[in-house]
Amino acid sequence: MNAFWSLSRRMLRYRAALLGALGMALVSAGSMGAGLVGLLPVLDKVLGKDRAGLPELATRLNESSWVAGRIPPQLIAALPEGPVTALVAMMLGLGVLTVIGATGNFLHVYLSLTLVNRTIAGIRREVFHRVVRMPLAAIIAAGGSSEPSTGSSAGGGGRDEGGPSTGVGGASDTVSRLINDCNGLGQGLNALLSKAVAQVTKGVAALGAAVYVDLRLTLAALIAGVVAGVIIRKLGKRIRRASRAALESQADLYGVATEALQGLRVVKVHGAERFEAGRFHRINKSVMHELNRVRTARALASPLIETLAVFTFGALAVVMGKAILDNHVDPSEFILTMASLGVAGGSLKPLTGILGDIQTSAAAADRLAELTKTRPEPGHDLKLPKLARHAQSIEFRGVTFHYPRSNRPSLSNVSLTIQHGETVAFVGPNGSGKTTLLALVPRLFDPDPNVGGQVLIDGRDVRLFSVRSLRRQIGVVTQETILFKGTIRGNIAYGAENATEERIIHAAQRARAHEFITQLTGGYDAAVGEQGLTLSGGQRQRLAIARAMLRDPAILILDEATSMIDADSEAKIAEALQEFSRGRTSLIVAHRLSTVISADRIVVMDQGRIVDVGRHGELMKRCTVYRSIAERQLLSPG
Repeated sequence: MNAFWSLSRRMLRYRAALLGALGMALVSAGSMGAGLVGLLPVLDKVLGKDRAGLPELATRLNESSWVAGRIPPQLIAALPEGPVTALVAMMLGLGVLTVIGATGNFLHVYLSLTLVNRTIAGIRREVFHRVVRMPLAAIIAAGGSSEPSTGSSAGGGGRDEGGPSTGVGGASDTVSRLINDCNGLGQGLNALLSKAVAQVTKGVAALGAAVYVDLRLTLAALIAGVVAGVIIRKLGKRIRRASRAALESQADLYGVATEALQGLRVVKVHGAERFEAGRFHRINKSVMHELNRVRTARALASPLIETLAVFTFGALAVVMGKAILDNHVDPSEFILTMASLGVAGGSLKPLTGILGDIQTSAAAADRLAELTKTRPEPGHDLKLPKLARHAQSIEFRGVTFHYPRSNRPSLSNVSLTIQHGETVAFVGPNGSGKTTLLALVPRLFDPDPNVGGQVLIDGRDVRLFSVRSLRRQIGVVTQETILFKGTIRGNIAYGAENATEERIIHAAQRARAHEFITQLTGGYDAAVGEQGLTLSGGQRQRLAIARAMLRDPAILILDEATSMIDADSEAKIAEALQEFSRGRTSLIVAHRLSTVISADRIVVMDQGRIVDVGRHGELMKRCTVYRSIAERQLLSPG
C-alpha cells in the first residue's frame, strides 16, 4: 500500500479542492448526526412521554452543558406553545438539516471527483514523460526483444523513423500501465476520497449520536466492529495480491491482441488465425482466473460483515429488550440508539467494498510507481554541454554490447574510425551486429560500462554531451518506416525545428515525394491514418527520407532505406540520397549490391565482430564472408 499512499499524496497539490471536499463531507455528516440527536424529542412526543411545548424544550436545552445559556430568554418567550406546534417545528428543522446535508454531499462528491481527475491526469502525464525518456534497453528488457532497428530516438529527442523493434511485450505492458493502471488508481482515489471519507464521516456522526444517547449500548456494539475490521484486513490483502496478478495478465492480453492485429496481414496469409485465437484464449483464461480470485474475496466480505451485524443486533435486542421490560432502559433511547447504530453500520458497511477497491487500486499503484522511479536515459541533464556539429570523425573504440536477456554479446570489442564525409556500408549475416553498432551513434544504447568501450564524435565521447544536441545532427531512415496520425506536412516536419513550408516542400522534392503528395486530396494537409496505413510502403519510405533530409543532419544513417521502394523509382531515390549525402558522413546498412559498390568503404561484420574492411573488389578476393554475402544475399541492381 505504500505506493498507493505515496501517489495519493499528489492530491495535496490541490489543497483548496481537498479542503473543500473534506469540509463538505463534515457538513453533510454533521447535519445527519444533528438530525439523529434531534429525533430524540420527536420520539418522546410520538411515544407520549413528553408533551412539552417549544418554550419548555428550549429552556431545557439552554440549561444543558452543550448550550450553556446561549439561547436568549426573549427568543424562548417568543416561541409558540403547544405540543403539536413543537412537533411540526422539530420536523421542519430536521428537513432543513436534510437539505443542508444533501447540499454538502453534492459538493463533496463534485469536488472529490474534480480533485481525483486532476491528480490522475497529472500522474498520467508524469508517467508518460518518464516512459518516453526511459532507456530503450529497459523497454526491450520488458518485452524480451532482440536486435532493434536504429531509428527510435534519433530524431530530436523523440521517436523517429522506424522505431526499434522493442517487443510488443515491453511496449504493451507500458501502455497498459499508462491507461489501465491509471484508471485503476483513479478508481481507488475516488473510493478513498469521495466514498470512504463520506461514509466514515457519516458513520462517525451516527456513532457519536449513539454514544450521546446511550454509551453502554454503543460500546457493546463496537466489539463487533473490531471483529469486522480484522476480517476486512485479511480479505484486503488477498484482493491486493490477486489484483496485481490480474493487471499483469491483462497487460499480456493487451500485448497479444496488439501484436495479432498489427500483424493481421501476416496472420492471414499464413493461415494462423487458429493459432492466434488459441494464444489469446490461453491468456484470456489466465486473466479470468486472476479476476475470479478477486471476485471470491470481494464477494465473501459483505456476507460475513452482514452475518456478524445480524447476530450482534440480535444479541443486543435480547439484552436490551429485557432491560426495557424491567423498566431499566427508556424505550425511546433504545430505539434511537439502535437507529443510530443502524445508520452507522449502513454507512460503514460499504467500506468493505470501498477497501476492496482501494486494495485493487494499490496493485495498480505499485506498477505505476515502478515507472515513476525509473531513471531517464543518460544524456538529458540540462547541465551537459552541447556537442558541436560533426566535422572530423566518428570512432568506435573497443565497443562491446549485450542486449538484455541475451546470452552472448551483440558486439564484441569493435573498433572502427570513419572520417567526416565518408560513406561506409555495413554488411553481414542477420544478427551480425551491424544495426546495433549504428544504434550506438545516436545513443539509443551505450557500450557495456563494465568493458569500457567508447563512441567518439570528433574525438569526444558522446556520453559527455547532451543527447539532444547529438540527435539533432543525425538523420535516420530505416526499413521499418513509422508515420504518425496527422498530416503529410506534420510527418515530414516531425522533430524538426523551424520547419517552414518552403523547407518542407524542398525536402519532399529531394526525396521524390512531392509529386505523389500533390496528387493526394489535400496535398500536404492530407490526413495520414494510424501507422501510415493510408499510404503505400514506397510512399511511407519517401516521407521518411524527406523527414531525414529536412533535419539537415551531419550524420546520415540508412538502414535498408530503399527496401520498400519499387525498382522504377529506386534509381531516382538513390540519386537523391547520393546527392544529399555529399559533405555528410553516411552509415549504410544495405541489401543492394549497387549501394555497397558505391560506398567509400565496406565493413564486413559477423557474430558481433568486424572481420574485414575494404572496397568491393578487394573484399571479393580476400574475405570469404563478404564473398558469400555478395553472391547469395546482396541483390543486383534493378
